[in-house]
Amino acid sequence: MLSSSSTAVKNLPLKRRLCFLLKLVGFVSSVLIFCEFLIYYVVIFQCRWPNVKGGAHVAEKETSASILKAIVLADTHLLGEIKGHWLDKLRREWQMERSFQTALWLLQPDIVFILGDVFDEGKWSSPQAWAEDVRRFQKMFKHSVFTELVVIAGNHDIGFHYEMTTYKVNRFEKVFNFTSGKLITRKGINFVLVNSVAMEGDGCAVCRTSEAKLVALSHKLNCSQQKPNHSNKRCSDVEKLPASEPILLQHYPLYRKSDAECTGEDSAPPEEKNIPFKEKYDVLSQEASQKLLWWFQPRLILSGHTHSACEVLHAGKIPEISVPSFSWRNRNNPSFIMGSITPTDFSLQKCFLPFESRVFTIYCAAGALLVILVLAHVQLLTPPFYFAQRLISKHKAV
Repeated sequence: MLSSSSTAVKNLPLKRRLCFLLKLVGFVSSVLIFCEFLIYYVVIFQCRWPNVKGGAHVAEKETSASILKAIVLADTHLLGEIKGHWLDKLRREWQMERSFQTALWLLQPDIVFILGDVFDEGKWSSPQAWAEDVRRFQKMFKHSVFTELVVIAGNHDIGFHYEMTTYKVNRFEKVFNFTSGKLITRKGINFVLVNSVAMEGDGCAVCRTSEAKLVALSHKLNCSQQKPNHSNKRCSDVEKLPASEPILLQHYPLYRKSDAECTGEDSAPPEEKNIPFKEKYDVLSQEASQKLLWWFQPRLILSGHTHSACEVLHAGKIPEISVPSFSWRNRNNPSFIMGSITPTDFSLQKCFLPFESRVFTIYCAAGALLVILVLAHVQLLTPPFYFAQRLISKHKAV
């Protein structure tokens, strides 16, 4: 059987074999282009900027130019030289780069926030490894001058509190222009950047500096929100900021017992939801959480770190959104948050990226079809019609 099939293949005209080979190359190329490039456009094209709450009433007062379009993502965990396998790096970084660049092209955000753990090994990196990781990050997350990129420190970038040093913090701040207690105001909207790793409360040098900046910023914001006719000597010499309640951006979530109350398809797996969170490791301590709420009275808190989605209310009125990981290394269904924000309101929408399991399913189906086509072409797999015809002819001969 095999020898006769080989002879049949050899006797095929060269033109027919080349034509079949070109068809195979075209088929394989089409699958690769779709799964590694076009699929990101197909999926992200379905995402839409949310309308600001309030509908027509808001639309009368707020023009589209006054609405800030923000993308928020977290926990990219770019692999380093210690734990990162080259194939894993290549795959994950390609996925994140294509997702980010496609989102920028299709959605045209004004600003992008990355909520920490940009790198996986920043807490261990040598100067040379750090420079290489930064170079790869800047290539993956390059952006036009019309989009601003703001990056916040996470525990994998500068180390957990017991690993954090002034050198690591300064190294991160130099590259990303990040400082804890930094205020960013865009279109009248106040964003407060918090180094949550430094909210240990033990009086360490980095912690003292960070908390002092936060307290000073809190004072400015509180003075700015007072009515013009309200006399307060403490605010007389304070620089006035837009009177918009701030949005807190940080890596660690505020304190919560666990993810037991979290829901949604990208929340923590059922077996992990009831595992108690450890203060100062999984979440901020209760004391640090209360300080931030008391200092800023934010209207929204955005955090990362847990790699899973969650929405909780603090003090019964302040929402916190935990943003899932942006890396397929941590999730089968990564996503990012799209926010339409004004000085008085906001609306959030989640944009899911391609499910990795679905991409693998496409590859497996294409591979199976490819095998069938090749076997049929070399006549090792006989089509049912010809198989039945041969059986009938043999029966007549008998």
